[in-house]
Amino acid sequence: MPARLSAFTMIALTTLSTLLLAGCGGSGSDAKYLVIFCQANNAEPYRAAQNERFEELFGERDDVKLVIYDAAKNGTKQVEQIEQAIKQQPDLLIVAPLNNATPNKPMEKAQEAGIKVICLERNTTGKHYDTFIGCDNKAIGRMAGEFIVKALTEKHGEPKGKLIELKGSEIQAMNDRHDGAFEVLQPHIDAGKIEVVHTATANWAKTEARAKMTEAYNATEGDFDVIYAHNDPMAHGAYLVIKGKNEQAAKDAIIVGIDGLAEEGVKWVEAGDLDATFEYPLCVDKAVEIGMKMIEDPDFKPEATYILDSRPITGK
Repeated sequence: MPARLSAFTMIALTTLSTLLLAGCGGSGSDAKYLVIFCQANNAEPYRAAQNERFEELFGERDDVKLVIYDAAKNGTKQVEQIEQAIKQQPDLLIVAPLNNATPNKPMEKAQEAGIKVICLERNTTGKHYDTFIGCDNKAIGRMAGEFIVKALTEKHGEPKGKLIELKGSEIQAMNDRHDGAFEVLQPHIDAGKIEVVHTATANWAKTEARAKMTEAYNATEGDFDVIYAHNDPMAHGAYLVIKGKNEQAAKDAIIVGIDGLAEEGVKWVEAGDLDATFEYPLCVDKAVEIGMKMIEDPDFKPEATYILDSRPITGK
């Protein structure tokens, strides 16, 4: 009997934990519309900012109840949460996929159940959604590459120097941010002008980036010109390591990130810690605009894709 009670208690606690992770923004149980947002990982600052913006915008409406689920960087959990969302028959399901493949099946099930689905900011291979809203990571990578070439030219009189790349994780966004930058950098690499002296994967996290940058600094003996990081927290983590080793080296290094959040990349560029960041829009305002049209106007048919513009934010 005690063992059975313990198992029941564990199930109850697990269920309660899941519900607590599904934070509620907007109005209460008498709301006309239910919107469920299945988020990939609340722990990432970019995604926390998305959540806050959704809560702010939907919170302005008395007729919408917003529920947010956090997959906490767990693919199995995201699948389970999307399936749980389907059972609630929301008027709109918004999914920020953890990766390009994991949520394909449950998103397909959602469409089969007649639920309107928006894929947000990270595309999937299955295309089981009504519309995709995002930005062009490869184009952002190209902008970053162009900035690096220009900055090296200003520093050395030609696009010449040693580069360290801090990658995100093995998803399409990482590949695109790498490929876009290296479309621009590769001719200079092939000409022997730019040398990639170290590459590491830091999984989008500032703490991991600090550890990887420490390794990179030691491996290169501090001999590098550029840090190209796939997001701003990793770029700033690298900056802090370099500053801790050699303050002048931190001033001299060309440090480039991506995302451009006001409280992160923009602030760090303004402080002189980063040389540049490239905005990846939260995509939330567009998702709310299009999502509400999908809910309220039966004749509205969204475009298959909405690609939002990026912009460079530079300093130093």
